[in-house]
Amino acid sequence: MKFADLPNGARLGTSSLRRQAQLRHLRPDLTVLELRGNVDTRLRKLEEGQYDAIVLAKAGLDRLGWSDKITDVFSAESVLPAVGQGALGIECRKEDARVMELLAKLDDAETRACITAERALLAKLEGGCQVPLGAWGRIEAGKLLLDAIVLAADGSEHLRDSASGSPENAEALGRALAEKLLAAGAGRLLQLAGRANHGS
Repeated sequence: MKFADLPNGARLGTSSLRRQAQLRHLRPDLTVLELRGNVDTRLRKLEEGQYDAIVLAKAGLDRLGWSDKITDVFSAESVLPAVGQGALGIECRKEDARVMELLAKLDDAETRACITAERALLAKLEGGCQVPLGAWGRIEAGKLLLDAIVLAADGSEHLRDSASGSPENAEALGRALAEKLLAAGAGRLLQLAGRANHGS
């Protein structure tokens, strides 16, 4: 069943606070619930009727050969991913010049620019993995585009904005977008979400 076709009050399970808040914002009529366990456990809970629908990472289901279980896919525009989602980081000893030279061949300049902008935004907002905040950087026609969203945990309020600029200025672009969001009240939403997340 498609997300748009879920009936009012349907029980929708997902593990991510970021996704929960965005889904509640998109469909406040749904009952969005916490979903825990490995993929097998989550699918079993759906089959047992504990949920009417669940949201899982498409990449994970594809990797496990369960693409046929997918009935709908959210676009990055509709549900912004987590900062750094899908990027691989490789570490090595700082003084190991030979290994660093070898690894340089694996570095993708566009991905690095996108992730640099997303991480600069996250750092300026002082966010972490337990806050409803999403960001999506990508290169289009040589420009770095960055979208970001900050939400109340219940999805009732949200701030969304975007910025674009040169990939060479990725860090400054991320900070500037964060400052725009903070000026619009993102700090208050993040504080509320932090309190809600700690049960106070």
